Amino acid sequence: MEGRIVKALSGFYYIESEGKVYQTRARGNFRKRKITPLVGDQTIFESTSITDGYLLEILPRTNQLVRPAVANVDQGVIVSSLVEPNFSYNLLDRFLVTLEYEAIHPIIYLTKKDLLEKTEMILEIKEIYESIGYPVIVGTKDGLSLREIEAYFDQKITVFMGQSGAGKSTLLNRIVPELALETGEISEALGRGRHTTRHVELLSIAGGLVADTPGFSSIDFLEIEARELPKQFPEFVQVANHCRFRECMHVNEPNCAVKEAVERKEIALTRYENYLQFLTEIENRKPMYRKKK
Repeated sequence: MEGRIVKALSGFYYIESEGKVYQTRARGNFRKRKITPLVGDQTIFESTSITDGYLLEILPRTNQLVRPAVANVDQGVIVSSLVEPNFSYNLLDRFLVTLEYEAIHPIIYLTKKDLLEKTEMILEIKEIYESIGYPVIVGTKDGLSLREIEAYFDQKITVFMGQSGAGKSTLLNRIVPELALETGEISEALGRGRHTTRHVELLSIAGGLVADTPGFSSIDFLEIEARELPKQFPEFVQVANHCRFRECMHVNEPNCAVKEAVERKEIALTRYENYLQFLTEIENRKPMYRKKK
């Protein structure tokens, strides 16, 4: 039979197939072949009952994320709080680069508008990211923003990601109250949220599958190479063919169309500065062997 892994817990893989969920274990040769099944994987399995089955094969993946560990993701909702924790362009761009690299469509969802004293920040965020082509949804208490985000779920696998305490589980609880996902208070001493989601599970919501995943506050670019980084900024790609050099890195090269666009304020300075920081991190990264997907 064929089906998709919707939950992995304590060595068991729960596979949804034709409306039923089967509890399975992986065959022993998975470990020998160094294959780790992931939530989201399309699989071939056998089962004599819904509680007694074996996972036989993982079908080819379109993509995979390491944190959170999910495969075949269509889109990622980056939940970013405006305050508590404070909004970070740098962190948002890290998530965006990560999703772009895996060809996952990003959606930006801003939370805690009611705690914000000045709303100019929202307008600035929307202006920067909507001009690139990223949807930006501002969370509201009247439920309109929930309907807006739900409209993206149909027939898709969606991952929620963002800094701890940004409100991912709270948002999902508002969309589907019966889930009653555990949420955590912000630690006043640390200024960030405690990790509250302990495993990855695909939840059936609004005609699609949504993963509630552990929040984390930083992303290390472990696989992206320096030459690949400019391609993860869509607004750079749009003008890069006007650069003097074909493989322009948009740093010190003369006649760089990206730098010229930054000077004309057609590309946000925050995006360009974050790009330079990410590039430095990648260039200073210790050598590592890339894992086969």
